[in-house]
Amino acid sequence: MSRIGKQIINLPEKIELIMDDSIIKVKGPKGELSLNLPKTIKVKKDNQTIIVNVENEDIKEQRSLWGTYNRLINNMVIGVSQGFEKKLEINGVGYRAEVKGKILVLNVGYSHPFEFEIPEGIEIKVEKNVISVAGIDKQLIGETAARIRKIRKPEPYKGKGIKYADEIIRRKVGKRAAGSSS
Repeated sequence: MSRIGKQIINLPEKIELIMDDSIIKVKGPKGELSLNLPKTIKVKKDNQTIIVNVENEDIKEQRSLWGTYNRLINNMVIGVSQGFEKKLEINGVGYRAEVKGKILVLNVGYSHPFEFEIPEGIEIKVEKNVISVAGIDKQLIGETAARIRKIRKPEPYKGKGIKYADEIIRRKVGKRAAGSSS
């Protein structure tokens, strides 16, 4: 039995759920998202709640998809009503970022500025050394933030680079000068 799959998803008042054969569309004040469902996943809507089920609870593959699709639908509902945001911090002398149209320009210690094209549906804001990645699709936000972080991963000696705001970088002790051992 899937504990997460059994959870009931509550629909806020302004959210509209449209179900076609194997496609679910969720519309809200922030936008619209859609998801293709496998044939084994069944979604039922009662008033302002959504219940996700599978054809046969005894088959392991179906049980594993049950909780996954429950959370995917829940993330769609939260995304179109509230949206998601991920914050990144830039650490390093001379490291900075700015948004020019649909391009994020990063100066992070390379010989030239790195230009990152912002995907459709993602909004990026830069304030001092914090980059905010926001939008309605949680997966796309996470992927975009990971791609930005990959440009200059934080190094363990001085902590320079791009890191998540809540990430803790374990610091290493640097090499010591050769001392006289007598």
